[in-house]
Amino acid sequence: MTAQVLGLYGIGVLLAAMMLLKMPPGYAMGIIGFGGLAAHLSWVAGLPAGAATHSATTLVVTDLWGSFSNYGLTVIPMFILMGELIFYGGYSDTLYRAAYRWFGHYRGGLAMTSILACAGFSAICGSNTATAATMGAVAIPSMRKYKYHPTLMTGAVATGSTLGVMIPPSIVLVVYALYQSQSVAKLFIGVLIPGLLLTGLLAATVGLICLRHPEWGPPGERSTWAQRLASLLPVADVLVLFVAVMAAMFSGLVTATEAAAVGCFLALVICLVRRKLTMTALAQALHHTLRITCMVFMIVAGAVIFGRFMAITGLPQAAAGWIGSLDVPGWVVILMMLAIYAIGGCLMDALAFLLISLPIFFPLVEQLGYDPVWFGVLLCLVTTLGAITPPVGICCFVVAGMNKDIPMERVFQGTLYYLPAFLLTVLILMLWPQAVSVLAGLVR
Repeated sequence: MTAQVLGLYGIGVLLAAMMLLKMPPGYAMGIIGFGGLAAHLSWVAGLPAGAATHSATTLVVTDLWGSFSNYGLTVIPMFILMGELIFYGGYSDTLYRAAYRWFGHYRGGLAMTSILACAGFSAICGSNTATAATMGAVAIPSMRKYKYHPTLMTGAVATGSTLGVMIPPSIVLVVYALYQSQSVAKLFIGVLIPGLLLTGLLAATVGLICLRHPEWGPPGERSTWAQRLASLLPVADVLVLFVAVMAAMFSGLVTATEAAAVGCFLALVICLVRRKLTMTALAQALHHTLRITCMVFMIVAGAVIFGRFMAITGLPQAAAGWIGSLDVPGWVVILMMLAIYAIGGCLMDALAFLLISLPIFFPLVEQLGYDPVWFGVLLCLVTTLGAITPPVGICCFVVAGMNKDIPMERVFQGTLYYLPAFLLTVLILMLWPQAVSVLAGLVR
């Protein structure tokens, strides 16, 4: 059996293990990657004196040490902790009330409010599932009160929660940056315009839905200008926190890790000064931060092992060479990749699929001369679709799980209305890559 055929078998077994056996992505990638290395090289159970330099165990230990001794990885728990502190500080309710004061009186205004509140919460959270759970608990009861249609209200919350990947700090972008040796700051700044564009298109989609089905989103109460302006004061803390973190990275005065540490400190100070954080809430924030960080790190560890297996087989280079030999323009190749990512994101965890496939596709992207920052933003946009499309659709599962009276099919149906907004954003980024580079290029 040739090395490349072994690599194809490894990919097949990996997909079967995750989709059929429901094995966690990190464990599946680690076990199958190590097994493939052992089959292709030698299998050494430990590290005795004089062990083979190119044994499976030696390669795995060396790669894991090289990856996890990277100081930059501390940015992940820091940004997660910042989001958890704000979450347990109760700012999700504050953001929703502020957005409602400004947009709740429009037809479908509560659904628009939910999407805008998701965007605001994403700016200090960075997690799809956390945003879905938080906004599901805050927004859906309010929309029920005004008799919103289940399709509209669940679709808005589930789709809005995907903004956690497209608005910094995004954990997926952090992992992409560290995995491909890219600048976290450039990715965070570069994703701002696409993230705001997608937010606007999702909110506009609610308006279009209510034009066709006006009974789905009855208008709420109109707030006075005094109430609207007063609602901005409590959310000023979140705005200050977001601007401080982004400005610190944009200026180049601090690294992304240092900016994350500053963000954690400011989030803690804000919550303590506002008396929004109890000792119990702080303990819960630390506990959830540890759990989420361990999950992300396990996926990264598995991806490192499986990526080494792919590199040893030579499959990525062969695939890049074959695609590069096709007599088609570069943008056609990019579209082919995006189609694969869209399908892969529907079938398995988006972050896991991203890390599995990057060793195959990233060399080709560099060979074609495309900007890695632009490509990373584009990948995050496409793969996040998996969070609202079957069979994985984790955000839909979270929203449906919190509303037992609404069938899962109804939630997925609601998210389908928003797919054109994602596709239009992809098209704009393909035609106008400067939407990413115009700000990313200013980072020092």
